[in-house]
Amino acid sequence: MKVLLQALGGEVRAAAAHDPLGRPIEASFALVRDRTTAIVEVAAASGLGLVESVERDPEKASTAGTGEVIAAAIQAGAGRIWVAAGGSATTEGGRGAIDTLESAGGLRGARLEVLCDTSVPFERAAEVFAPQKGASPEQVERLTERLIALAGALPRDPRGRAMSGAAGGLSGGLWAAFGARLVPGAAFVLGLLGFDRRLEHADAALTGEGRLDSQSLEGKLTGEIARRCRGVRVPAHAIAGEVALGAHELRRAGFASAATAETAEAITDAAELLVATL
Repeated sequence: MKVLLQALGGEVRAAAAHDPLGRPIEASFALVRDRTTAIVEVAAASGLGLVESVERDPEKASTAGTGEVIAAAIQAGAGRIWVAAGGSATTEGGRGAIDTLESAGGLRGARLEVLCDTSVPFERAAEVFAPQKGASPEQVERLTERLIALAGALPRDPRGRAMSGAAGGLSGGLWAAFGARLVPGAAFVLGLLGFDRRLEHADAALTGEGRLDSQSLEGKLTGEIARRCRGVRVPAHAIAGEVALGAHELRRAGFASAATAETAEAITDAAELLVATL
């Protein structure tokens, strides 16, 4: 959100919401483009970072808070809502957000565009993402069954649709219930920032992620940056909290290097070292 605010201009607004476990919080969203478009980050109210590791409950975690933030953006006059799907603590197919929005009167003419960070379909959301949210194998099985049951109860069935599994299936739920448009988030953001034009004048690109793994190459920003850099022969370098790709996989994806750094100080040191070698 901060990057898009800097590029597009706008303002940050606060909304009363609830975190994934139902505790009251204040979450932020942004209004851009003469306040007609809102940016809502799923992580702001439904993020994994809002729940301590010992509190994580993948079966209880809800996206109701994201629904509250979307409703606040609509109430603020936004007719177009960009929902940045990623970093959620949830795997409930957007059930909480759907119920909350319906209780608030629906979209009232607003349009939703979900910026997805994965191509995984709805029915595989638990299998692929729930373990990193604290789910045991037994919980993954139950969450998958719950997603399949929800898919059959929604106005449209999101199963099999690319990108419908983002944010624990929230993207697919919003598509099915409200006709949300699902778009590749990385390409969308890079387009707004004029990344390809900037790349023409760059000697190298530096990107980062919490964990650099195979999922990074399936629609996430780091993978998209590396792909574009490879296409124009500009070296792409990554700094990540954990690098789970081998040297061959990194080269094939388009990365010239990948360094590990787990703290802000370590990230700064790694970036300075990289710049010194360019």
